[in-house]
Amino acid sequence: MDAYRLLYPMRTYLIVSGHGEEANVMAADWVTILSHEPFMVGVAVSPKRYTHRLISKYREFIVSVPSLDMLRDVWIAGTKSGPSKLKEMSITLVPSTKIETPSIKEALANIECKVIDARDYGDHTWFVGEVVGWSYNEKAFKNGKPNLEAKFLAHAAWTDFVTFDKKIHRP
Repeated sequence: MDAYRLLYPMRTYLIVSGHGEEANVMAADWVTILSHEPFMVGVAVSPKRYTHRLISKYREFIVSVPSLDMLRDVWIAGTKSGPSKLKEMSITLVPSTKIETPSIKEALANIECKVIDARDYGDHTWFVGEVVGWSYNEKAFKNGKPNLEAKFLAHAAWTDFVTFDKKIHRP
């Protein structure tokens, strides 16, 4: 077993990169918040990926939050390469609020990032994006909290995905 799998299950996201005909969507689990003020997120992308070239070229990306209803699209985004896969997907790319890279209409949220740093660590590049805009489905985020009934997606193993139980545990 690969040791990194000991950190799973992890939330799954869709990373949108590129503009126009070059727009591309990639599935990614290795995404995290790096700072609250300013709000920054990071994503690890292999230099072998088409997304890596687009983020490097345009210096921006979107972190889209998929739901269970988007599982087929997440699978396609994670197993196929290049923008031609968009023809197989059921997503709608729409203009973002602050950057040229498009957002995903069906996503629970879209976080718009401008790259402020990129460093290679082992076999991946860690792209740091300052969040400059966002959009979200108001039903998925009630009173500033995620509504677990929105079926946020997490990746458990290669072909296994889960959502979150509606039961809240408190100390």
